[in-house]
Amino acid sequence: QEPLVESGGGSVQPSTSLRLSCAVSGFARSRKCLGWLRQAPGNDRDTVARLDIESRTTFYADSVKGRFAISQDYVNNTLYLQMNSLKPEDGGMYYCAAGRCSSAVDTWHTIDYYGQGTQVFVSS
Repeated sequence: QEPLVESGGGSVQPSTSLRLSCAVSGFARSRKCLGWLRQAPGNDRDTVARLDIESRTTFYADSVKGRFAISQDYVNNTLYLQMNSLKPEDGGMYYCAAGRCSSAVDTWHTIDYYGQGTQVFVSS
């Protein structure tokens, strides 16, 4: 069983919403830092949202603040990314990640697991 399995991507129009899900299992469940990274063609994989499970602090990239929300369902071991008011520049491959948080809220100490990714297209 893969430690991280994403779902929920798709093709949507601007200003609409999507919710991505990530099933967390195995050794990934022991990691205290969970998050979502996005990679557009030709670009690096950048953190969009990150959750420190112990401190409950969250980080959002400036480009998604106020529109995206990361959350965790402890009972079902699922990580979510609610994406509202989507813009074309939000498109890309979204990866669920699990690892260790750094002391700086906007970085990871390590990313130990990635999911296979789920594609998001935003276009009219």
